[in-house]
Amino acid sequence: MKNTFEKAKKIFDYPFFKLIRIAHNVHVKNFDEQRVQISGILSVKMGGCSEDCAYCAQSIRNGSKFPKQPMLNLETVVATAKEAKKRGASRFCMSTSGRQLSPGAEFDEICKMIREVKSLGMETCVTLGMISEEQAIKLRQSGLDYYNHNVDTSPDFYGKIVSTHTIDDRIKTITVVQSTGINICSGGIVGMGETNGDRIKMLVLLANLKVPPRCIPINKLVKIPGTRVDDSHPIDDFDFVRLIALARILMPRSYVKIAAGRNTFSEGIQALCMFAGANALFSSEKLLTVDNVKVGTDKSLFARLDIQLEQPSNV
Repeated sequence: MKNTFEKAKKIFDYPFFKLIRIAHNVHVKNFDEQRVQISGILSVKMGGCSEDCAYCAQSIRNGSKFPKQPMLNLETVVATAKEAKKRGASRFCMSTSGRQLSPGAEFDEICKMIREVKSLGMETCVTLGMISEEQAIKLRQSGLDYYNHNVDTSPDFYGKIVSTHTIDDRIKTITVVQSTGINICSGGIVGMGETNGDRIKMLVLLANLKVPPRCIPINKLVKIPGTRVDDSHPIDDFDFVRLIALARILMPRSYVKIAAGRNTFSEGIQALCMFAGANALFSSEKLLTVDNVKVGTDKSLFARLDIQLEQPSNV
């Protein structure tokens, strides 16, 4: 049965402790409550993007003037993946800027990166924008485990942050990728001027996909001067926890990831998020163009919370 906005909003609006208690009970039925999955991430090609996503520093249509950079070489990517693995990452994510990566030398290089990272005993993830079925098949053959393609926000709010493509374009790419057997990683960004209603609708959209995303990253907007949402009102910390809890309840078997903006949360809020069902995090000091937590910070937090790190499923 399809999830509805009305049902999801009712859950989101439960008294706070009731909501996180329900979410926690769902979580422990499907995952080990003392274990989290850690990912490293690296932007292997940056800047020069033709799309006009209001939150992104890499768009040529924004005023952030982020410089275009060529694709990193294979050796740099593999070395970074090895460092991420040393810090406890079981998955390594590689990102390129742009609407899509055309077939050719750069796409072939991405396939090489996937194979090399996979050989380290890590799960692999890429985000390359829109791709064809043929490209998705090649990625799967190279050993790709996850493809990240966020829906960003609700269908109602989407046109206010992007005009160069639609949310239907995003769903089409997700459907193409899933048809090849690759896991989808898809979530959104909160704090761009949307309402709690928009945030709930985003999660309902994801939950109602034929196959819900295997991983759901929830990003708190990190404001970048020059972007069109750099003056938006940030999400309330407790509303963020509520969103994590709702994601866990609507998609009980998915990983729920606290992604960008985690460095702005206190350790107490992070712990509440994990109690409410978050069980995936990024460990890198940089998340593409924004800062993440410092190396060593998580180790201390995990020790106090008795958190163990998940090992890759393919090892």
